[in-house]
Amino acid sequence: MIRYIVLILLIVLSGCGASFAPIVPTTRPTATLTPTDAPSRTPARNITPTQPPSPIPATVTGGPSPTPLFGQAITAVSSLPTATRPFNPNAPRIEFFTAGAAAVAPGDSITLYWSTRGTTAANIYRVERGVRNQVWQVAADGNLLVTTRRADRGSLEFLLTAGDDDQRVEQTLIIPLACPDVWFFQPPPESCPTGAAQETYIIEEPFQSGRMIYIQMNEVVYSLFNDGFDPGWIAIENRFDPNVHPESEPSFAPPPGLVQPLRRLGFVWRGNDTVRNRLGLGTQPEFAFDGFVQTSISEGEEMLYVSSSDGTVLQLLPQGEGWQIITTP
Repeated sequence: MIRYIVLILLIVLSGCGASFAPIVPTTRPTATLTPTDAPSRTPARNITPTQPPSPIPATVTGGPSPTPLFGQAITAVSSLPTATRPFNPNAPRIEFFTAGAAAVAPGDSITLYWSTRGTTAANIYRVERGVRNQVWQVAADGNLLVTTRRADRGSLEFLLTAGDDDQRVEQTLIIPLACPDVWFFQPPPESCPTGAAQETYIIEEPFQSGRMIYIQMNEVVYSLFNDGFDPGWIAIENRFDPNVHPESEPSFAPPPGLVQPLRRLGFVWRGNDTVRNRLGLGTQPEFAFDGFVQTSISEGEEMLYVSSSDGTVLQLLPQGEGWQIITTP
């Protein structure tokens, strides 16, 4: 029946003058899978791995940002403001701390003056090398007579304190010390001598690698080395006794142009291996003369200055650190 209906429709449409190609439905084609070989990994050397792309950071221009439900987010504060202590008009304070003279000579006395407010008492310390080694408990206002020591050099330092704990106030006073003595040579060192120059009997002898000096004032023989090793000099107490010890070693014959040290110098030279090995032999006989010795203090260490036979001055640095020649005009 259906076939007749279709045939009638085809006759009617053909009669209208239109032509068309009949569509005959067919079954859906099925896809045929063709198997292919999977690519194999080819080994290689020094292959630089490709870094995966980094995620794009979110920026203010990358799109709308979500609005917090409870208003703007709180930004952390990097530092809190420092509380300032309110001014206390009753807090202790120092109005002045001064001396009655701009400078003082060692051994003389000097008067200190001070005035404080907001306290009933104060303390004055004498400071030496950063240490408070003497204290005076004084009134809030007044003056104090202080006697210096003959050995004081450089300057005097005092510290005034008032109040307690976090209300304590301090003020330092430095008073220059005049130099009471002069150096025995020119140009003088910047430091002040510890005392006047002392005249003494001196014996000196040059050696292959330095020199030896005997100072009668302190009965010490100094061996000064110029071989570049430490220490730069050593001091040995003189124990030579001419009634007991020979003045030389008769069996020792030095090479031509060199000499064996004698008596005090020779006794130290023969009896100390360090002195003998580092100095070598004498290049000239010893010289005896009247000279001067003077000292100064540098950072708590003594510096020694000695006359030399050639008119120069020998400076011995503290603790055997070294020595040098000071040429005078």
